[in-house]
Amino acid sequence: MSSTKSFLSLYRPLREPGVLRQDILASLVVFLVAVPLCVGVAVASGVPAELGLVTGIVGGLVVGFLPGSALQVSGPAAGLTVLVFEAVQEFGLGMLGAIVLLTGALQITLGLLRCGRWFRAISVSVVQGMLAGIGLVLILGQLYTMAEVAQPRSGIDKIAGLPGLVSDILGSTTSLTAAAVGLGTIAVLVLWPKVPAAAKLVPAPLAAVALATAAVAGLSLDVATVTVRGLVDAVQPPGLGDLADLGSVAVLGTVLAFTLIASAESLFSAAAVDRMHDGPRTQYDKELVAQGVGNTVCGVLGALPMTAVIVRSSANVQAGARTPLSRILHGAWLLLFAVLLPAALGIIPLAALAGVLVHAGFKLIPVKEIVPLARAHRGEAIVLATTAIAILVTNMFEGVVLGLVLAVVKSAWDTSHVQVDQRELPDGRLIVTLTGNATFLRLPRILETLEAMPKDRPIELDLTVVRHLDHACRTTLENWALRHNDSGTEAVRMRMRPADADADADVDAEASALTDEHACGSGPGHEHKPAEARARS
Repeated sequence: MSSTKSFLSLYRPLREPGVLRQDILASLVVFLVAVPLCVGVAVASGVPAELGLVTGIVGGLVVGFLPGSALQVSGPAAGLTVLVFEAVQEFGLGMLGAIVLLTGALQITLGLLRCGRWFRAISVSVVQGMLAGIGLVLILGQLYTMAEVAQPRSGIDKIAGLPGLVSDILGSTTSLTAAAVGLGTIAVLVLWPKVPAAAKLVPAPLAAVALATAAVAGLSLDVATVTVRGLVDAVQPPGLGDLADLGSVAVLGTVLAFTLIASAESLFSAAAVDRMHDGPRTQYDKELVAQGVGNTVCGVLGALPMTAVIVRSSANVQAGARTPLSRILHGAWLLLFAVLLPAALGIIPLAALAGVLVHAGFKLIPVKEIVPLARAHRGEAIVLATTAIAILVTNMFEGVVLGLVLAVVKSAWDTSHVQVDQRELPDGRLIVTLTGNATFLRLPRILETLEAMPKDRPIELDLTVVRHLDHACRTTLENWALRHNDSGTEAVRMRMRPADADADADVDAEASALTDEHACGSGPGHEHKPAEARARS
């Protein structure tokens, strides 16, 4: 009951004068931004253009009603274009709906298990690297589409084919014309922020595509346009055979990739949108459930997967939206457009949509942040670059997994700082003190210092101030203490923290007695050695 009241409270600002009008205007702005992006993402993904609109409609009319993030807008995203294209090429268009359906069910499960907050723990470098890799693949692929040339499958082949692409453009009037339309679209997108404020009321993607369409029609240019099938014909729910194939390892790997990327992108977008306004904060678990419901519906309809999309969300906030009504209405406008004006899609040049996506691909690459990141956090920059390159040369799933593994390894390395200090007492005894986190990752450095110490001097290894001592490191140090000093020299002594000495009680009876002494108040200075080392002394 309280959650229902909380959700209804999101619409309370509608009682204020002017808020309803502002939300309606914001919904129209988002609609105008969404149309070219929905169609462009669908075409680039290798599916009918109408399926992009279907996903946008579901994002508004289904996800828009659900709790989670009040002002965030959902729909087809450029970040999933590469993965969807690969899935359609490998499994077929009919299988896409089944994959999206299972992705949605998995997102709902994760949200109900309150895992939404954990997606925020994914390294920012991995996410930025993922988006940069997607951007690179998107740019390379759409350059071929922009020139109406068949694009190679792999990222390496796309790079290797660039000289041939230039040759094809210069040697073909059709390719040259299409490339000119695409480059003109990109030029409008780049220059649009500098036009007068009155012109900026029209969103840049819509203006660029509209001008390109008008130029093609006015000059009677021979370029390819969007193929229109009709909304009803484009919707193809998955069959029983498609659902039965969900058990294959390859399909499940694609589902996991969809889930990881769609969820992470949505929740990172939610965090960014929260910083843009002063309204209610995002409830991450509920937002993950909402995205899952949306993807489940998209899967049933055989449409593209959805995520929260930062471009449409930021347009919504900047247009003055105050309640979820704006994102709901944007879905209604998309539905009306798809039903009443489907023929309008058929006059849009493919090269113009490719230009929009090339521009979107560049925006996915954090160019301005890479250099400062490399100066301040070289390891993070390496994770980012490695993830992006891996996605480009392999595929989305393998690149993201490699990035996550690198991020975990880097984190483990950063947290395992250890310092080895040594000093000599007046009686000639050498004291070696370890501070920090002594883990197996730092063993080479620790052993290099210890093994260089003289073997004919009394040595005491002080571990009382170590914050963490893992099992591998402790065992190795004990073995070193047993074997380091020469015969006839006092054995290496090890001083442990009381907690570490207590751990010996389960495996060493004599150490148990020493632990009892600690309990009587001998303090952290108590000397403790492995049984064999004590025997030698």
